[in-house]
Amino acid sequence: MITSKNIQFNKDMVKIKNMDFETVRINNNNYFEAVLLKNNLSDLTKNLENIFGAPFCPSEKELPAQMQEIINGFGGVRGSQSLYFFKEGEYYVFAMLWPWQDGEHITLKIVYS
Repeated sequence: MITSKNIQFNKDMVKIKNMDFETVRINNNNYFEAVLLKNNLSDLTKNLENIFGAPFCPSEKELPAQMQEIINGFGGVRGSQSLYFFKEGEYYVFAMLWPWQDGEHITLKIVYS
């Protein structure tokens, strides 16, 4: 079922996908992965917060078991990484930001599960 939330999500995802990424690794219906430079992080964060609200991690909150299992499949979330997510019906959507050790690059992963 198409809802106004789905339409807005799709519009926000188009904004994200059209950002200035250094590399887009994967761009399909269920998964988007790209590398950006740190100087583009604030624009990305604004777009992510339009979709997800405030980041879920880092925080003391516990992820639902099914979500934790999915995140673990991507290597989990560590202290310097961020996780955004929401659940709609039976579906989870999440975004992960993984800073590189060089301090300049960040990998973005968005998964629709």
